[in-house]
Order: sequence, then structure tokens, then C-alpha cells
Amino acid sequence: MKKILLSVVLGVAVVAAAQDAAKPAQGQPAAPSQPAQPAAQPAQGQAAAPSQPAQPAAQPAQGQAAAPAAAPQAAPVIKDPAEYNAYVNAIQQTDPNAKISGLEAFVTQYPNSIMKNQALEILMGAYQQTNNVKKTVETATKLVTADPCHVRALTLLAYFDRVLAQGGDPNGNSADAGKYGQQGLDCLPKVTDPETVKMKGQMTGIFDAGVGWSALQEKNYPKAIEFLRAAVDANPPDSQKDFFLVWPLALAYLTPPEPKAPLDPANNVNGIWYAARAAALAPAASEPGVEKYARGQYVKFHAGDDGWAEVLAAAKAGTTQVPIKPAPTPAEQAHKMLQETVPDKMDFAQWEFILSNGNQADQDTVWNAIKGKPVQMNGTVIKATADEFDIAGSLDDIADKKADITLTFDDKIPLKLIPKAGASLDFQGNPASYTPNPFMMTMEKGMLPKPKPKPTAPVHKPPVHKPAAQ
Repeated sequence: MKKILLSVVLGVAVVAAAQDAAKPAQGQPAAPSQPAQPAAQPAQGQAAAPSQPAQPAAQPAQGQAAAPAAAPQAAPVIKDPAEYNAYVNAIQQTDPNAKISGLEAFVTQYPNSIMKNQALEILMGAYQQTNNVKKTVETATKLVTADPCHVRALTLLAYFDRVLAQGGDPNGNSADAGKYGQQGLDCLPKVTDPETVKMKGQMTGIFDAGVGWSALQEKNYPKAIEFLRAAVDANPPDSQKDFFLVWPLALAYLTPPEPKAPLDPANNVNGIWYAARAAALAPAASEPGVEKYARGQYVKFHAGDDGWAEVLAAAKAGTTQVPIKPAPTPAEQAHKMLQETVPDKMDFAQWEFILSNGNQADQDTVWNAIKGKPVQMNGTVIKATADEFDIAGSLDDIADKKADITLTFDDKIPLKLIPKAGASLDFQGNPASYTPNPFMMTMEKGMLPKPKPKPTAPVHKPPVHKPAAQ
């Protein structure tokens, strides 16, 4: 971020310094066409930028007279000597504060001057020199109001509004960052000034960042991804080392468009990578939290942390993006589960997962191991009658209040023993059949624990007295 800002500051300063020495003509009539910018003199110690070459005149068609050559554009004219002197005296000040004072006075006293925009541009550069962000932004805003396609002013506004907003500064404005960013992108194709053309790449990146950050705040994640990714890719490697670009990009990739909606796998992969990059770039105080978030997203996507250390190491080394394996398919997870634990040592939730998601061979292995054998377990009653109980046996289904077991009885259950919905129940049953999706296991020969006998009052026997010693 600092390198990008430095480039922009220097770029604007070069142009502004060149404008400083430009003096308007005095007391001469202005050309009828739009006045040209005065020829810019280079700042001390800098080489003059080459002027833009004129386009060759078009050759007339045979038999037609050649069109007259266009007259050279005249320099802007200030007719009032006092206005002329006020402007020239202000821009010739070498001390930035003196220059600021003179230009502020000039703009206030001559609000309709033909040199107003140039004065504001030089003033904006002078405020930048003194690191006065607030006044730089205020002056840039005035300049954009007067000239909606002043791209250098738009660059500063898009940049500072985004950066200040990201830092929680009330002077920043995310919506304005997006507005000025889009305005800048629309205006850049019209730029012809050679010095500004040189900065088009950097300006584009800053405008993209402003639009992307604003879109992220508006929860327009596809737009945020489009523009933030363009900003990160705009000036590698500098922008790719900018935490305040990379971290928002990671969040844009990893935030679902709707709560609990699944993420596109490609967004998951990209988001995890940029979250890992953000962890590598984060300030020391933020690094542990960012890394924890990145790892959590990896584990959720990959269904384990194996391989995470390698991804994080690559991100910290600044290498190109590395592939991230997605989570195993449910069938692969079911097979691995069966390889690690024999069926009679599994809990009910593991049976349910394999019988719902495993391939046919793995389902058969589990089912043949448990079918017809008595199983004792605990569940939550969803619905109960004298003939059968609907029970939630896995933790997920208990949380969702969804039955996954139908327990049937050989004999009707007495009314007083029928549990209420929501009650926790210890029971026994023999797995008889199941449907994989939606999962439901039928257990026969249901049995409930015998009710504990009511405690009886102890029988008090009369005390037996030992015979007195003779």
C-alpha cells in the first residue's frame, strides 16, 4: 500500500510541480477554442517531459483542396493584472505553507478565474507535501467538482476514502471510494496528458480497489471479487504484498452470497489462498487471528488440516498460488471411517453416515454386522404411541428434532410408560431395515428399561438387648 501511495504522490507531485512554473499570458485575448494548458516547466532537478507529438495532418482526397492546418491553441489569459500577480506570486513560493496560503487566497478572491483548476491542482499537491490528508481530500473534492474527469484528484479521493474507511477513520467513506473509483475508471480512457498516461496502470489499480472495497461493504460479493482481484493483480508484486487489498479479497471469496449457502469450490480455493497470503502480510497484532481464520476455512473445505502447513508456507514465501485439495467425497469419508473402526465399535451416527453415503460394499459391510443384533442406546423421543416410537439417535438429528429411528414393540406399551416428545430415552432394539435417503432405521423387538421399584419404608425391628452380665 505504501509503495503504491508513494508512486501516486510522486506522480501527482511531478505534474503539480510542473504546473507550478506555468504562467498564464497577461492582457492578450484568448483564442476562441478551448484554452490549452500552459506549457509546463520541469521542477528543479527533473528532466522536462517530452511534449505530445502532433498528429499528422490528413491528406486530402484527389481533387480536393487541403484543409487549413489547425491554429495552435493559445495559453490561458488572465486580463486583470492584480489576478495575474496573485496567481504568479502564489505558485512561485518555494515554501509549501506559503504556497498554500497564497493559493487559498487566490481561489477565494478569484473563484471564476480561468486558472482556478490549475490553482486547485497545485494546492492539492502542496497539501500532499505537508501530509495534510484532510485538506488534500477537501481540495481534490473541489477540483473534481470543477472538473469531473480530473483523474489525479479522483485517484487521491478513491485511495484516501478507502484507506481511511478501512482503518475506521470517520473521514473515510466506503461509498465515496466506490463512486470516485468508478468515475476514475470511466475517465481514464479519455486521458491524453503524457505524464498521467504513464500512471494509468497504478491509477487503474487504485480505482479498482475503491470499487471493490465499496462493493464488499454493500455485500455485492461477485463485484467485490472482480474489482479487488483486478486491484491485487494490477501492479504485482507491490499490490500482492498489500494486506489491505489481499484480506478484503479473501473475505469476498469466502463469504457466501446467502447465509449457509454453499460456496463455489473455486471461490473456496481462491479465498483460502488469499486468506493465507493475508496471514503472511498481516500486522503482528492481527496475524494470529487472520491465520486462525484461514486455517479454519481450509479445514472446513478440506475436511482436515493435513496439507495446511504446506499451503501456509507457500503463502508466506510469496510463491504462485498452490492447489488445495477439496474435502473427500462422502463416499470416500465413509470408506475411510470403515477402515479406521469396525462396525460393532461405531456409534449410531457413524452407522447412519456410512449407510447413507457409502458405496454399496461399505453399506453391506456395516449392515451385515449389525442387522438383527440387539442394540442398546439413548435417543430423544420425537413421537410415541403404544405400538412404536419415532426417535432421533444422532446428535445432528437430535438438534434438528428429526427422527432417524422407528422402534417397534411386540406388545403394546402401557399408557403410563409412553414417553412425551422431547424426552431422553434409553432403549433397546434389533436393526431390521433402513432407507438411506432420507435416512431411517427400523428397529424391532423394542424394549424399555424396567421401571425402578419405588423405595419402601425400612422395617424397624425392636432393639434386642443383650442380657445383663451375671
